[in-house]
Amino acid sequence: QVQLVESGGGLVQPGGSLRLSCAASGSVFAINAMSWYRQAPGKERDFIATITPGGTIIYADSVKGRFTISRDNAKNTVYLQMNTLKPEDTAVYYCNARTVVNYWGKGTLVTVSS
Repeated sequence: QVQLVESGGGLVQPGGSLRLSCAASGSVFAINAMSWYRQAPGKERDFIATITPGGTIIYADSVKGRFTISRDNAKNTVYLQMNTLKPEDTAVYYCNARTVVNYWGKGTLVTVSS
């Protein structure tokens, strides 16, 4: 099994930045890719970005040029640097680890508001 713990959410003004972290533990050797998703109130959970152990990165069109996913293999941690935040980025952000099954963290709330 894989355990995921997100951190770094909070309240930020439009145009501001935040960096989210996702620390993985357990059977990390089995992880094929780690991703970030988000779920706004009343909406479905949407894909944001993914990074594979080989370094392949994919972004959703809605965050390209503003968000950057990265990882620290030594710390088994994935990051999401979010810049130029907009009110529509307000959501609970979830970390996902894909093995033969999907694992999810509990999420961290990001609120973009003045």
